[in-house]
Amino acid sequence: MKYRTLGSTGIKVSVVGVGTWQFGGEWDKNFEQSEVDSMFRRAKDLGINLIDTAECYGDHLSEELIGAAIQADREHWILATKFGHHFQSFLQRTEPRSPAETIKQLDDSLKALRTDYVDVLQYHSWGDDQFFDADVLAALHKAKDAGKFLHLGNSVGSNGNVKQIEASRTRGIEVIQIIYNRLDQTPEATTFPVCIAQNLGVLARVPLASGYLSGKYKTGATFPAGDVRSKWKPEDSEKKLVEVETIKRTEVPPGVNMAEWALAWVLQHPAVSCVIPGCKNVKQVESNAKAADLDLVRDDHPQAA
Repeated sequence: MKYRTLGSTGIKVSVVGVGTWQFGGEWDKNFEQSEVDSMFRRAKDLGINLIDTAECYGDHLSEELIGAAIQADREHWILATKFGHHFQSFLQRTEPRSPAETIKQLDDSLKALRTDYVDVLQYHSWGDDQFFDADVLAALHKAKDAGKFLHLGNSVGSNGNVKQIEASRTRGIEVIQIIYNRLDQTPEATTFPVCIAQNLGVLARVPLASGYLSGKYKTGATFPAGDVRSKWKPEDSEKKLVEVETIKRTEVPPGVNMAEWALAWVLQHPAVSCVIPGCKNVKQVESNAKAADLDLVRDDHPQAA
């Protein structure tokens, strides 16, 4: 495994982390605790140390599974979670975003994760009007001073939201989470320059483009009703699958696993600290970790000027 510094936090994170939306049950699979235990045990063996989760991956369900899995070795893990949504049912959320609701969600997350603190607490795709709420920010800084979390982050809803990211330093935000993959390179021209200028740690989410870059799906593929991808427009899915076939044919070196290549491709950018792909089994954990071995990936490096 290789490691990079998460911006100004000083935290050394594995270049490959574990994304955990899937544990909430919206990707056509419900997980047993034993399955999650096995995945994190293997992830630790492979040198992975960062976990990204959220309050609304299930009603704190993902956090509960994680908390039970890592309770015995909490000190090994860099835990990042989020606040600002509440799971109601499949793909249905409410938005509890008052200062009191924000702190309650944090407290509920700490309870589910079986820990006294999280390393990174992130806004979860908030609009500008709510994100710039001074009362919420004051409540967050009070919680940070109380030791409930170490670093504040922002999981940005829109890849082009330069306004929020430009305000990071003035708001005490040190970590940005954003969508970045071979099919969506928007941050390169919009938000990554700001992240580099402010020395913000970057967690690249959806690095496999929701599985399209995994190499598993061919044109014409469909998804079951319990899978979030079943709600997307078929024509959009087909367009992506056609593009993926071209990428596989023209960009992925012969003999290289496409998913591993796609993760390594994300890690080429100097703004990116860590990719956070999901995983449904131990085999996928192992495949994700192998991306760090490709020649495209470097250990900690200075960000571009």
